[in-house]
Amino acid sequence: MIQLFHRMISDTLGISERQVNQTLELLNNGATIPFISRYRKEVTGGLDEVQIEAIQTQYEKLNETAKRKETILSTIQEQGKLTDELRKRIDETWENTTLEDIYLPYKPKRKTRAEAARQKGLEPLADLLRLQQEDNPEACASAFVKGDVKSVEEALQGARDIMAERISEDSEVRKCARYSFDHWGTLNAKVINGKEEEAAKYRDYFDCHEPLKKCSSHRLLAIRRGETEGLLRVSITSDDENTLERLQRRFQRHRNACSQHIGLAVEDAYKRLVRPAIETEFANQSKERADEEAIRVFAENLRQLLLAPPLGQKRVMGIDPGFRTGCKVVCLDAQGNLLHNENIYPHPPVNKGKEAFSKLQKMMEAYKIDAIAIGNGTASRETEDFLKRQSFNREVQVFIVSEQGASIYSASKIARDEFPEYDVTVRGAVSIGRRLMDPLAELVKIDPKSIGVGQYQHDVDQTKLKKSLDQTVENCVNLVGVNLNTASSHLLTYISGLGPQLAQNIVNYRAENGAFTSRKELMKVPRMGAKAFEQCAGFLRIPDAKNPLDNTAVHPESYCIVEQMAKDLECSVAELISNKELRLKINPERYLSPTVGMPTLKDILQELDKPGRDPRGPIKMFEFDRNVRTINDLREGMELPGIVGNITNFGAFVDIGIKENGLIHLSQLAERFISDPNKVVSIHQHLRVKVLSIDIARKRIQLTLIGVEQERY
Repeated sequence: MIQLFHRMISDTLGISERQVNQTLELLNNGATIPFISRYRKEVTGGLDEVQIEAIQTQYEKLNETAKRKETILSTIQEQGKLTDELRKRIDETWENTTLEDIYLPYKPKRKTRAEAARQKGLEPLADLLRLQQEDNPEACASAFVKGDVKSVEEALQGARDIMAERISEDSEVRKCARYSFDHWGTLNAKVINGKEEEAAKYRDYFDCHEPLKKCSSHRLLAIRRGETEGLLRVSITSDDENTLERLQRRFQRHRNACSQHIGLAVEDAYKRLVRPAIETEFANQSKERADEEAIRVFAENLRQLLLAPPLGQKRVMGIDPGFRTGCKVVCLDAQGNLLHNENIYPHPPVNKGKEAFSKLQKMMEAYKIDAIAIGNGTASRETEDFLKRQSFNREVQVFIVSEQGASIYSASKIARDEFPEYDVTVRGAVSIGRRLMDPLAELVKIDPKSIGVGQYQHDVDQTKLKKSLDQTVENCVNLVGVNLNTASSHLLTYISGLGPQLAQNIVNYRAENGAFTSRKELMKVPRMGAKAFEQCAGFLRIPDAKNPLDNTAVHPESYCIVEQMAKDLECSVAELISNKELRLKINPERYLSPTVGMPTLKDILQELDKPGRDPRGPIKMFEFDRNVRTINDLREGMELPGIVGNITNFGAFVDIGIKENGLIHLSQLAERFISDPNKVVSIHQHLRVKVLSIDIARKRIQLTLIGVEQERY
């Protein structure tokens, strides 16, 4: 069975059977996806995270199908109906729909019309009609008028019910219906009478008819949401007339009185039993495909957001802006620790601008502030303007930071545990400041669904969504690596091989014994075994470690290779890292072995070139158009700077410095055809956009990139 699975996965994904076999062996032995993709390239043949995850997913699906087959075989066996031929059909079937079709005649049912007819003894009459050889079916039926059967018509109706159920359970019939739905299936949506005003946001779908296979993910999810809210009536229709005609030809073999009853049974089977079942099946399948697309978009957006450039370890002032309640200001040290907090009131209605300036000046001097992070909510632009109008004694950079989800974090248990003595306003401002320093470290504390980069995230399969997003976060955290001596327990949780308990144990050990001085010291952490150490060590950094390799992505298992390289060049490891000319003398082929191949050696040399390099790149300054504050300031044809805030499969939403985001539709991203917006734009990308149209009533802004020259931001 295992070899069969490996072969099937190989065929599905186009990955060699050997690679599948080796990857699954690593996964089954407890290795994580980030560890395998980074440190076991020789074993997998260089598969990346996406390919490894696909192998894992396919393997899980096949296991689920295998369990379902066991249940089916057991159920049919208990009925005493399991023949060798039937067992062979089930054993050879791995397509779930076909499997369920085979099982359908044997599936335990509630009391059906056909079952009621059987209990009245009408099955022989159904068998007689099915042969289509009698010229007078009424005369045949009269023999069954007894007991619970009160008339000839009741007998014939019961016989047709039995035939209809048999027809509906015929796998070829269901295949014919599926073909029809697949080729001519149409998604229909109509507003429910009397709900027009309440359903205004679904106006585009008030009388909608479009081919199901062409319906995009976002449209289908929007329609289904309208249905769930009781505002839209939704159905999937097909070419019933053509399908019925094909089925009639299949079952009506003669033109006599019996075949007329067959025709009635076929029509009843299709309309009452087959069509509703296939419609539900296609509704579920289309929803599943839409979910998968939405989850893919969400995961890609989240990946880009988490890998946004960090400011780094600088002293930051975080400001959560506001008008009436003032601006909450916090000062953080280079590690993100809270040093000070207070309120300022530079805006109406309080208007204490001079006092606000004085307080900010004192805080900047006292805490040696390097940069200021302003949340992008209410009063954000006004606060930025206020700061830029002042002349402070020290030069500081000012950044606008997305505060999506900051309120969720500030009220969470994580925030309460971090700052039990402070209220939500202080915690929110701290989160804003930390997001500038290290977006990844701060955003992992927030449920991804609250960060604002999803597409119908509450409408998709929540289990699949969580699994995808958790894997995305894990991949990003391990790609970047974390500082072992400053990382929170929540951030450490996502490191390969660590879970909540081991992450907390590391933090506890750090609190009791001081900063880690080497990766080896991790083995002293309670419950840290050899396997967990193997999985996590390469992703944990110690900047001031005695061994410089402890601050690189070189895994401890490969230290001996680097030490041998240094020995061969008669220098220390530190000298090897700092001296490019020495590294150029290394011939990697000298260090090949049965367990260490060229992929690992190339990774080691690359890491020695740029030890501990952050893959996220440097942060860039950005400034919105100072003349645009509200949607009323916009004019068609106006060009503006903007930042991509969210990407969907129908376009990209851009923050242009006002409350409402503008949309660059898929068709406006480029002059050529674009199927995936991610191929043109990315989250946090700085752009120049042109205003195409403004709908003030609906607060919609249409933007374009076509014909707009992009500056080098």
